[in-house]
Amino acid sequence: MRTRAEIECWLTDMDGVLVHENTPVPGAAELLEQWREDGTPFLVLTNNSIFTPRDLSARLRQSGLIVPEAAIWTSALATADFLRGQAPGGSAFVIGEAGLTTALHEAGFIMTETEPDYVVVGETRNYSFEAITKAIRFIGAGSRFIATNPDATGPSTDGVLPATGAISALITKATGMEPYVVGKPNPMMFRSALNRIGAHSETTGMIGDRMDTDIVAGIEAGLHTVLVMTGISDLAEIERYPFRPDEVLDSVADLIRPEPVESDLPEVL
Repeated sequence: MRTRAEIECWLTDMDGVLVHENTPVPGAAELLEQWREDGTPFLVLTNNSIFTPRDLSARLRQSGLIVPEAAIWTSALATADFLRGQAPGGSAFVIGEAGLTTALHEAGFIMTETEPDYVVVGETRNYSFEAITKAIRFIGAGSRFIATNPDATGPSTDGVLPATGAISALITKATGMEPYVVGKPNPMMFRSALNRIGAHSETTGMIGDRMDTDIVAGIEAGLHTVLVMTGISDLAEIERYPFRPDEVLDSVADLIRPEPVESDLPEVL
């Protein structure tokens, strides 16, 4: 059984772990600073494929959290990394935003509406009936179906919003084809993240707030898993699952190394 002391690198979820609707979780800024000062390799993971790492870095900075764009790994980047290995220089019809299209372009993919190799569905706030119809027809004609993540809904200040999983389900119902989902809980997203920072599963920890994505994928990827109570999970939620995280903490503040206490006693020679 690994202990926290053996962990040399960290992966952490973003929403519910570091931030809540643009408000930083207490202790998040201090933990990130500790990792930077210690030279600890880390990546902030998110299933949200809307934004580029640069966008997310700027948004986190506005919340008081300093995370360089190179330390952010999205489901869009993981999807692009996967497809680059599957079909170098391939083509795709994309339902998604700049975070996904930019990642695919940088991976050498061509965006097309003519016989694409893949239909790739990601997060967007502008789902189009016309685009969904095209996706259904392309898949019916033989294009392979990829989704960045399985989340059926996403949060907003007004309540839940339909997300990638909901749109993918609509396409599946119309085509009879299930997508290959790259993002959490697929441990492939964690393995690509490990490769990004040159880390090994035996000495890497994963911090998350969801049992059904962060923790199960962390376990399947062979990581030390830490569940925090600042997101959607509570102790009752843990009992619903047949697996357990290695640690359950109130928040990331519990991972901050305590400052050394200076003694007032005179030094003994």
